[in-house]
Amino acid sequence: MSSEHHKPPRQIGGELVIPILSVGFTIYFFMTIWNSPWTAQVSTFLIGGILLFVCAIFFIRCAIWLSRGEGTLGFGNLFTMDDFRTGRIGLLITTIGYVALIDSLGFTLTTFLFLAVSMLILARGKNAVFITMISAAMALTGWAVFIWAFDTRFPRGWFETTMKAVLANG
Repeated sequence: MSSEHHKPPRQIGGELVIPILSVGFTIYFFMTIWNSPWTAQVSTFLIGGILLFVCAIFFIRCAIWLSRGEGTLGFGNLFTMDDFRTGRIGLLITTIGYVALIDSLGFTLTTFLFLAVSMLILARGKNAVFITMISAAMALTGWAVFIWAFDTRFPRGWFETTMKAVLANG
């Protein structure tokens, strides 16, 4: 008697949404940096190249699954109850909030809030003090590198304005 169970094909259509959008955004981003300083161009192509490489590996894996009959282009798993249990919906809302608020709150504060809320969602609210400290350290490092040291054109908010005044008077 065979104990082999036939597994239904994996629905990879929903899994392809983010990689396809990532490739499109990366290509768009490549096209927008031509008149930027060379440091921005190098970092953009380095990070974008890594993202395109990882997406290419995933696309090849999906093609193999499709060719073996182990996958279909179905979208039945795009939204499931697991999205609520695992926090994916919360992460999606947090990401949309980041994009919506970065111009008004500025890079540093918005990045801090995004990191803190995202990690709290993933940790299910545990270690809140540690997560807050890590998020603050990461946001401050981002501010120090991108805004203070390299003077990039990231959105400025209350924190950036205050720090510029403090450093100018210090």
